[in-house]
Amino acid sequence: MTDLKSQTLTELQKEMEQLGEKKFRAKQLYSWMHEKLVDDFDQMTNLPKGLLTRLKENYTLTRLVPLEVQVSKQDGTAKFLFQLPDGNVIESVLMRYHHGNSVCISSQVGCRMGCRFCASTLGGLTRGLTPSEMLEQIYQIQKWSKERVHNVVVMGTGEPLDNYETLLRFIELLSTEGGLHISQRNITVSTCGIVPKIKELAKENLQITLALSLHAPTQEKRKSLMPIASRYELSEVIEACCYYFNKTKRRITFEYSLVGGINDTREDAKELIRLLKPLNCHVNLIPVNPIKERDYVESKHQTVINFKNYLEKSGIHVTIRRELGRDIDGACGQLRKSYMDREEER
Repeated sequence: MTDLKSQTLTELQKEMEQLGEKKFRAKQLYSWMHEKLVDDFDQMTNLPKGLLTRLKENYTLTRLVPLEVQVSKQDGTAKFLFQLPDGNVIESVLMRYHHGNSVCISSQVGCRMGCRFCASTLGGLTRGLTPSEMLEQIYQIQKWSKERVHNVVVMGTGEPLDNYETLLRFIELLSTEGGLHISQRNITVSTCGIVPKIKELAKENLQITLALSLHAPTQEKRKSLMPIASRYELSEVIEACCYYFNKTKRRITFEYSLVGGINDTREDAKELIRLLKPLNCHVNLIPVNPIKERDYVESKHQTVINFKNYLEKSGIHVTIRRELGRDIDGACGQLRKSYMDREEER
């Protein structure tokens, strides 16, 4: 059956015409799904009963079921475990900031990129999400919080550029009028560095922010943390980022997870300056959130401050990501992994 929530307005109009309905029905249907965030056909009160019957018989209305919600007592961060229609589970995070609410969503069930410090990749990749499953994470969180979502980061479980066509359609549906209409400038997509897809994305004429998971200043050190570095040299990744900036004029963000004793030394900072100083970029330092399956530890607070100050003195724009949800399963993939471990023990 056709997944209605993954369709554009133009596609819905064609579906309505095939059903013998007027085109304006498509706009009503689109509004119910993407503006009013309804996930039950019976709630669409301005659609004729005959149309509703045919919709129920021939189409699906994707809905994610919240299985678990963890709310931080420290900062109000909420982590969600959602069940997909096929029974798989994913996680998402609501982060509250002074400038508005941000939601971090997953793009895949699991991940095949294998980053050493990430819990999301421990079980490998199951499948990519559909556009509606990506949207539903935002919709369910907005309904739960009763507060508007202002920013979306595709930085949860999965590699977005490994689910490329779905990502593009998701961005279109999220940013188009008639739905939540979130500005593309308020959408961030994070990648571990799939070079051909970065260059392809640069040609899509989007205004999103691209975040590159860098995590090391040299090729050898990056290979030890991120298997993707064995496929794409660091020099290739940086060249692709420069290409992206030149095409889009959108400043790149480099994500750098600080791992105690691994990539947080003064020499690492010097290497990072040599690598990034020629670029128009922003560096986001992330104290690593330890997971029990790995022996990585987070950098000491003063080490993080010193690293930041050293980069700033060289003229690089840098921030330290605010540590949210440390009293819950806050690291990417932790909540899903905990749930799956419990299910296996039953």
